[in-house]
Amino acid sequence: MSDAKRITWGKPRRPTDADRAALRDDLLTKARAVRADGWAPHRTTWPTGQTAVVAYLLGDTEILTDLEENDATVLSRFAADLFGFAGGRKDNEKGLVETQAWFDTVRKALGPA
Repeated sequence: MSDAKRITWGKPRRPTDADRAALRDDLLTKARAVRADGWAPHRTTWPTGQTAVVAYLLGDTEILTDLEENDATVLSRFAADLFGFAGGRKDNEKGLVETQAWFDTVRKALGPA
C-alpha cells in the first residue's frame, strides 16, 4: 500500500443564480457585439468554446460548422457551466431541457436581429 496521502477534492461547487446571471450578461454582451461588428473582430479573440456558445445563441450554424460544433455539443458542455458537474450531467440525461430553457430566456432578452 502506498504512503501517499489521499487527495480530496472537496464538495463540487454548484453555480448560483448570480453566476448564471453573470453568464447571461456576458453572452448578451458578446452576441450584441457580433451583431454590431460582425464576427471578424471577435472570433480570434474569444476562446473557441465561447465563440461556439455565442454562435449557438445567434443561430449561426455556419460558425458552428466551422468550429466542428453543433447544438448538442454546445448545450451538453454549457449545462455544466449553468448547473455544475452533477447538475449538468442530470440535465444531459433528461435531454438538456433546463439548459435549452435557459438559452430560450437569453434569446428573448437578446431580441430579434
